[in-house]
Amino acid sequence: MDLPPYTIRSNSKAKHLTIRIRDGKIIVTKPSSITIPYLENFLMRKLDWINKHLSKSLKIIPRLSKKDYQDHKIKALVLAKDRLDLFNKHYNFAYNKITVKDQKTRWGSCSRKGNINFNYKIALIPEYLADYVIVHELCHLGQFDHSHKFWNLVAETIPDYMERRKELKRISL
Repeated sequence: MDLPPYTIRSNSKAKHLTIRIRDGKIIVTKPSSITIPYLENFLMRKLDWINKHLSKSLKIIPRLSKKDYQDHKIKALVLAKDRLDLFNKHYNFAYNKITVKDQKTRWGSCSRKGNINFNYKIALIPEYLADYVIVHELCHLGQFDHSHKFWNLVAETIPDYMERRKELKRISL
């Protein structure tokens, strides 16, 4: 069986071979010491995993031009603020700054200082999935981990959070 096309990135700081699927493409990062034959052998052993994740990457959000990015960043900020206000009527958590960024691997994040960051791509996904991301980050203000208490908080307003979470994972950032 042949390997699908892939891109190699050498990184002198890398300690292991890593495979990422982004925008339906395979990206392999390797330490400088790893040879191409070793890398290809590794990829052949991981072919089932690669094919599984390529097929999961059914929904792909393309990269945007600078102008489109700015437009979606504004749209995402308005969406985040509106939905945070709505859901926080239930939770009543205090938060500080809301920021929208072009994050490569995360839909959102929350700091212990109460700052919440969102990926601009929340404006490009269905609102019910954006709601899950927004509630997820909001609930970190009440429980700063992924314990049962945290998931119980999420479930208060997003009872089907597990299904939404699975669907979100199929969307390639």
